[in-house]
Amino acid sequence: MITAGDMAPRGFAPGVIPASGWASATYTAPHVKSPFRERLLTTVLFAAVLASCVAFIEPSPHDALMGVLAIVALAAGARFHRILIVPFALLVIWNFFGLLTLLNVPDQKETVQYAATSVYLAIAALIFALVVADKTMPRMATLEVAYVMAAVISAICGIAGYFHLFPGAGMFTLYDRAMGMFKDPNVYGPFLILPLLFLLQRMLVKRIDIVGLGLAGVIMFGLLLGFSRGSWFVFAVGLTVTIILDFFTAPTARIRLRILGLSIAGMAALAVLLVLLLTMTSLGNMFTQRAQLIQSYDVGTGGRFVLQQLAIGSVLEYPNGMGPFEFSRVFGLQQHNVYLQSFLVYGWGGGFAYVLLVLSTTWIAFANAIKRTPWQGYAIATAGTWLGLVLEGFIIDTDHWRTFFLVLGLIWGLAAATRAGAAAQVGRRTIT
Repeated sequence: MITAGDMAPRGFAPGVIPASGWASATYTAPHVKSPFRERLLTTVLFAAVLASCVAFIEPSPHDALMGVLAIVALAAGARFHRILIVPFALLVIWNFFGLLTLLNVPDQKETVQYAATSVYLAIAALIFALVVADKTMPRMATLEVAYVMAAVISAICGIAGYFHLFPGAGMFTLYDRAMGMFKDPNVYGPFLILPLLFLLQRMLVKRIDIVGLGLAGVIMFGLLLGFSRGSWFVFAVGLTVTIILDFFTAPTARIRLRILGLSIAGMAALAVLLVLLLTMTSLGNMFTQRAQLIQSYDVGTGGRFVLQQLAIGSVLEYPNGMGPFEFSRVFGLQQHNVYLQSFLVYGWGGGFAYVLLVLSTTWIAFANAIKRTPWQGYAIATAGTWLGLVLEGFIIDTDHWRTFFLVLGLIWGLAAATRAGAAAQVGRRTIT
């Protein structure tokens, strides 16, 4: 069972957490029974995150539970920390200009739904930020357990679908690629990355156990069977960032040596396992096909790169934006670049707000990840996942991915917790 102490750096384990600002501002000792509202909040948080693995129906159970989570969080006394003004303002500006572009495409039901989804995802990100900004470790531990379970369920569904383990299991695949209970393998894959990094990060710096190894193995196999180049890329970036940050922020040389040794051994083991798996004919053929850097739909007339060139011209031509789906209606396909998408759909005002949101979140993610806090392990895993998603945005539209906004909310919530803890420490020293 994952606990708050599992992700805390050495020196911040629950049993030895000092009576400092960190503890008083953000930590609830496990032996102290939480108030009913807090227990209700963690229960709804667990259910909402667990339900996020069901995304092939809309609105999904996760979406309904997010509304309940918002109400319960307010009832539990969730506070709006000052630092959250930054994402709040940028998300408001981004959506304001997005709603304005609806004037370009009046009387179209799907465009209104598109704008409403953007508003909902922005609110969802802020809800996650509010929830984890206080009582951070127990709430993050709850979220982690639920997210790991959701990822394992998704991966098992994807694996069952790929190998047709039971009648009807094919519903969990698309084009012979695993997708779990998602609509698209390219969305299913990134959903698996953060919980996988939670597990791997703890193995690097804390301990390796059979259960953790098994869960990580199932998720990684499910990730492989999605045959999504973007997902593999996000995982590679996220894991690299996690290893580097863990190495350079490790408190002792012995832990740095452990991280280095485990990283080398893990990479070697992963390479051997991959080679063995690819000896299976069907896997090998699909991997050979999907692992190519350039696919046929990337180049040529109507290819991804040509469409991105056309999108740049359209951005310059439409400072107020074209509106949802207008670029694909005119040119036949989406441009597959979320940054171009932010200017095309949300206008220049929304586009600049989105870019500022991504840049400021990236800065906050890494600035917070190098600070020694009880939740540093979570901050490192989210920073790695975030950078991968940001880079993947250059080849795909991620502006409606629940995973993207979940990670965004966690980054700002953890940063708010760090500032609150630091302020409490300063106050305690002043009083002393």
